[in-house]
Amino acid sequence: MEIGPGRNIAIKVPLHKWAETVAFYRDNVGLKVTRELEASIGFEFGAMTLWIDRVERQSQVDVWLELFADDPDRALDSLASPRRDELEPLDGVKGHWTSDPAGVVLLLRRP
Repeated sequence: MEIGPGRNIAIKVPLHKWAETVAFYRDNVGLKVTRELEASIGFEFGAMTLWIDRVERQSQVDVWLELFADDPDRALDSLASPRRDELEPLDGVKGHWTSDPAGVVLLLRRP
């Protein structure tokens, strides 16, 4: 079984820092906006998409990463990481939310 990087990185940003953070990546860094949603903006980040997500009830910034595995259930067992599926709905995605020992949230899903 192989586990590898996905195509998405998300920075979960508190409401009071969201607009400033989006402006930083768009204007200062110069990243191209690829998608705009109600509470999220996606930027081209090499072969990946960097999402800046606005989180209403959050006081600190979190970085969330995506990992691909053909069998997310087996991969979760292999990583010996906690299942954290309560974090966000997966909406048709075959996979699980988990985290690494430092607390970085990982979306472990099929490609």
